[in-house]
Amino acid sequence: MIQRIAAKFIWNDLGKNKVIVLLGARQVGKTTMLEDLIKIKTKTLLINCDNIDDRLMIEERSTTELWHLISPYDIVLIDEAQRVKNIGLTIKMMGDLKACTTCVVVTGSSSLELADEINEPATGRVIEHRLYPFSLTELASHTSQREEKRLLEQRLIFGLYPEIVTNQVDAKRNLMNLTNSYLYKDLFTFKGIQKPDVLQKLVRALALQLGNEVSYNELSNLVGIDKETVENYINLLEKCFVVFRLESFSRNMRNEIKKGKKIYFYDNGIRNAVISNFAPIALRTDVGALWENLMVCERIKRNAYMGRYAQLYFWRTHDQKEIDLIEDEDGVMSTFEFKYHPKSKAQIPKSFAQNYPSCSFEVVTPDNFWEFIQLNNNLS
Repeated sequence: MIQRIAAKFIWNDLGKNKVIVLLGARQVGKTTMLEDLIKIKTKTLLINCDNIDDRLMIEERSTTELWHLISPYDIVLIDEAQRVKNIGLTIKMMGDLKACTTCVVVTGSSSLELADEINEPATGRVIEHRLYPFSLTELASHTSQREEKRLLEQRLIFGLYPEIVTNQVDAKRNLMNLTNSYLYKDLFTFKGIQKPDVLQKLVRALALQLGNEVSYNELSNLVGIDKETVENYINLLEKCFVVFRLESFSRNMRNEIKKGKKIYFYDNGIRNAVISNFAPIALRTDVGALWENLMVCERIKRNAYMGRYAQLYFWRTHDQKEIDLIEDEDGVMSTFEFKYHPKSKAQIPKSFAQNYPSCSFEVVTPDNFWEFIQLNNNLS
């Protein structure tokens, strides 16, 4: 079994009298990881909230009823908890059972209802973790860096979802099934989106603009919905862990783009399934965008697993000078350019270097990417 880095942190948090909340997209391995993590506990209760009978066990229950339900167990795992009505209040009550020694772990495949409701009523009673598709660091710990570098083209095309990594023979079929069956499930369930074809058209438009700055006005005209709906749908896609945004970096240069945004996919395989393109790298025109998407995602995983709270941006000017990624951590800025072809040359724009002279600059290629994504030795 490929070990997940997040499991170490969750295990360390189990005895802190807090409810552990694990968020992440469907099929990234939340349940598998937790079941492996807690199997050494002798008394475990698994509540799968996709099952209505299980859901009713905890839905709209009193504190006393919850006490009688969970207190006989060492650990209670509540899976797909966003299905539960008023889940935030239920978690609050479980967190208030101070005399109860049961460890409660809650998972959710979206932050639509789960995180939104937890933020208020359960404040101070939860510890939140995120689980992503496999990181290249996790895979290299299972095999080797050399092996993962050999498989890099495969990862660029098919991505890093556990089912895809462990079953490459059926990768195309499984990715298409994952995209068609699970990608929008929580959106349709919780937000009552009436036109799934419009949402799918928007996701496809975002996939085709990967690596480029996006305009809500252009997307509005392309998809046939108003700008506000485009922004709302993208917000929802973020909360389902399908895509994420990078805002443009701007401080003191006159011609910096101040309100730009790029949108990336959390997984390359999902992005390629959306546009139904699994062609090999040699036949693609989007290899640069795929490389950029993979590296930005790996940096996000690295920072999350290292407990780093760096802010990520891109930078661009009106005269088309640009930097792919700026990382700002506690006032220290690092800049990166992503080039799939190692011989491609890039340098920091002179105007940026003059205005932000203390920034480092690095070109990330398949020859040196491990330094960019690797965790500290004690974490990886």
